[in-house]
Amino acid sequence: MMFNTYVFQVGLVSLLLERFRALLILSALYLTLSICLHCWIMNLRWMESNRFMWTSGLLALFVFQRLGAVLYYYFYKRTTEYLGDPRLYEDCPWLRDAFARARQ
Repeated sequence: MMFNTYVFQVGLVSLLLERFRALLILSALYLTLSICLHCWIMNLRWMESNRFMWTSGLLALFVFQRLGAVLYYYFYKRTTEYLGDPRLYEDCPWLRDAFARARQ
């Protein structure tokens, strides 16, 4: 959706990255935590498929991954609501000011 905005089409990608920095960082963090958690679980199950092992390190990673999930979904929802703002899809004075500042 960010690529469909007028802000992106004008070339103010830095403005979009500045506004959505938290989401981009949390997305990368959540993806990393999820991959680590699932690889660890699959590794434990591969070695001992007859019983379920739950180590304290795995529990800590699980808690951090779930906390990251809450933050990820909150920022994702906030970003989708922000992308619904019509000012991002049309020419307006604040966008002209941002473009003028970017050109200097």
